[in-house]
Amino acid sequence: MLAICTWLWGNKYGTQDVYKLKRAIDRNIGQVYRFIMITEETRPISKQTLSGVERYPIIDLKLLSTPGCFARLRMFDPKWQAQLKIDDRLVCLDLDVVITRKIDALFNRPENFVILAGANSVNPCPFNGSVMMLRPGHHEDVFSDWTFMKSVALPYHDFPDDQGWIAHKIPNAATWKAGTESGIYAFKKPGWPHGLNLPLDAKMVVFPGKRQPSQYIGLSWVEQHWAQ
Repeated sequence: MLAICTWLWGNKYGTQDVYKLKRAIDRNIGQVYRFIMITEETRPISKQTLSGVERYPIIDLKLLSTPGCFARLRMFDPKWQAQLKIDDRLVCLDLDVVITRKIDALFNRPENFVILAGANSVNPCPFNGSVMMLRPGHHEDVFSDWTFMKSVALPYHDFPDDQGWIAHKIPNAATWKAGTESGIYAFKKPGWPHGLNLPLDAKMVVFPGKRQPSQYIGLSWVEQHWAQ
């Protein structure tokens, strides 16, 4: 079964954003799927509001104090995959993803790893970790070979990050090309047309960097597809 996960830590986003994402997926997916939230074990969340959401703790808590989302590399750990009973595609979506149309076709792909590409305007990394898909048992070395010092040795913009490390380990990864080719757009980034209107063929809009959907709640498409 397809599993879709999202990661929640810190103060930028909250539990309400997790449920916004789940409701958006529910509106725009035809296949049965599992929805997984990975967050701090100590984060208080009402059991009543966890309906339909599987919750698992972040194992590498010490990595949360370092920018770069390195805690997410745990997804490549076969033991972690087995503990969560991941037996098919695992899709990872950032909490700032705005889903605007049906998304099944995006994930009906045979490759063992797929990641968004061409969405960064300043970061030299060709990949963007807002949307990823992994089949369990593949690319274990992305997790097992990683050290922070190895990441520091790679090209980066403001700070080393997990997408830079993934690009180093899987340079020829399959991709969704940001823009009209995939229907996954990065807001005001390469592939985004002039202006603020939603592209007619958009299936998802991601918000890399400091922007986030809440800043654009006045746009009708953000209100329709994200705020609900």
